[in-house]
Amino acid sequence: MTLILKSYIEDRWFTPVDNLADIPSAIDGHVVARASTSGIDFAAALRHAREVGGPALRAMTFHDRANLLKAIALYLNERKEELYELSFDTGATRRDNWIDIDGGIGTLFAYASRGKKELPSERFVIDGETEGLSKHGTFVGRHILTPLTGVAVHINAFNFACWGMLEKLAPSILAGVPVITKPATATSYVAEACVRMIVESGVLPKGALQFLAGSTGDLLDHLTGQDVVSFTGSADTSEKLRNHPVISRNAVRFIAERDSLNAAVLGPDAVPGTPEFELFIKEVAREMTVKAGQKCTAIRRVFVPRVQEAAVSDALKAALSKVTPGDPRVDETRMGALASRSQRASVVEAIEELRAEAHIAFGHVDIPEGEGAYFAPVLLRCDKPLEAAKVHSVEAFGPVATLMPYDSLDEAVVLVRKGEGSLVASVFTYDADVADHLIFGLAPYHGRLLVIDRDCAKESTGHGSPLPGLVHGGPGRAGGGEELGGLRGVFHYMQRTALQGSPERIATITRRWTKGAAAPVTPEHPFRRNFEALKVGETVETASRAISLEDIEHFAHFTGDEFYAHMDEEAAAANPFFPGRVAHGYLILSFAAGLFVDPAPGPLLANYGLDNLRFLKPVSPGDTIRVRLTVKDKKAARSPEYGEVRWDVEVFNQGDETVARYDLLTMSARRPG
Repeated sequence: MTLILKSYIEDRWFTPVDNLADIPSAIDGHVVARASTSGIDFAAALRHAREVGGPALRAMTFHDRANLLKAIALYLNERKEELYELSFDTGATRRDNWIDIDGGIGTLFAYASRGKKELPSERFVIDGETEGLSKHGTFVGRHILTPLTGVAVHINAFNFACWGMLEKLAPSILAGVPVITKPATATSYVAEACVRMIVESGVLPKGALQFLAGSTGDLLDHLTGQDVVSFTGSADTSEKLRNHPVISRNAVRFIAERDSLNAAVLGPDAVPGTPEFELFIKEVAREMTVKAGQKCTAIRRVFVPRVQEAAVSDALKAALSKVTPGDPRVDETRMGALASRSQRASVVEAIEELRAEAHIAFGHVDIPEGEGAYFAPVLLRCDKPLEAAKVHSVEAFGPVATLMPYDSLDEAVVLVRKGEGSLVASVFTYDADVADHLIFGLAPYHGRLLVIDRDCAKESTGHGSPLPGLVHGGPGRAGGGEELGGLRGVFHYMQRTALQGSPERIATITRRWTKGAAAPVTPEHPFRRNFEALKVGETVETASRAISLEDIEHFAHFTGDEFYAHMDEEAAAANPFFPGRVAHGYLILSFAAGLFVDPAPGPLLANYGLDNLRFLKPVSPGDTIRVRLTVKDKKAARSPEYGEVRWDVEVFNQGDETVARYDLLTMSARRPG
């Protein structure tokens, strides 16, 4: 009995009965599943996300939401074999599916980790430092980021049913925005199984995730300016979505990752026999055949010095001749099938269009017999790429690439730029000048650039691998959007707002002390108080300490820092920054710590660093210093036993002038239970 895919709407599974579309297997053409969204109330789905899912997520802190992502990742990781089995019918090998399934789960883990490490245990983020807006400091500004109150609508491509969905889901949920996700119908049976697992886990609050197996119907007609649409797919579909009247009228945030004529460039120094030449051949062949070339990051244009063109062509032919499409369920198969026969037809059509400017150097466009969607690699060759247009604009979304020569580095830059914006390009060279020339020539046209050489190749993740910590997206033809990129991907789902007011009001709202806000002196040393008892703004003022010439000389001899400014009066006086011999900056820090540190064991567990250290005025022999220490910010740490406290430390001289300022970071014990 054929599987009828269900949508998950308003926390219920919806079984369609009308307008069902068959989804064929890429292996043998049998119908794997049928799907339709006919009968779904899309307006109600959006309303449910806004009224149920959004408030539930926004009530949580970033750390709470990070814990959700980790729990989902652990749950999926234990059940991923089911996803592997289903994914074979997409035409992908187990190696291909590792990228999709384990890669998607890994992205959840990565964002869970970043959420706990880099975001506060709050529901908002402070963005940047306080901006002074008045002469006497009574009026200041500061930016914050807060979650949008709408819905993240994710429209995904067919090639990565799991990763494509999860890499969008992770930053959205971490930001506090509910998701309606719609996979490409061709591989939606894999996405449905993944969503079913997430729902069965019971991890997410109600309304946080909804799933569409089929078309989006009139979903986009009901979007508002608080919603986000994130799309992966073709340029044509992207253009239609971006120009949707509701998206345009309501200024709906739109993130697009679409067609990309990605390039690989072989440097002039990378001649046959060098490691870079061999790495180039290996990477191009791999990118042409992994996922049968059905990757938005796959290498489509291969640029080589004209004198190396024949050698590269021969080497690529030899590498590709070892790849024969076969049953993806067989472990020995290096390349499976395209996702569908219709996708194969699109690839053949694109190749025929490219043949107006290029000829086939390896492979053919003959369709193999059988019901599957198998297709062997094709290497095209364009002799005059400067005069060509189609090779820089037509993408054959399969195991296809075009080899093209260049005569100078400037020409290579011009040729790569003719792609009008790409997700990624790779440069293979061991020459620093070549790398510099190409990287800065190509950077404005790319979201990511990879320099591969013998030093990094062994640990390189390769040309085609988007990573959670790096931007995935590109300008121009690539869509102009950004995904991932660490917390950048999270902030796409948040609003940046400038707050203005008194230092006291801004400090109270943001829970972070700022200069000019109240700083009450506490009678008890703050190092004697645990994490919960500490109040932002609490301050301790220390006694003063004189710094003598003997202190400076002792510190110099003891540490070995005998820089002339501390030891030679005449040389120091000739320095434009110093009036004569001065104290070491680190001596000032050490003496400052001696003034404010409480020596007895207590709730303060450790000092683990300084941020934003600046030495603002030299300290001469005979000067005195004192310290003001203020609780600036508190952040719960991963461990429940302690939390991070950020202290504002300001060091003054006898004239009340600031000589040094920095943030001190400590770990303080939390109250048991």
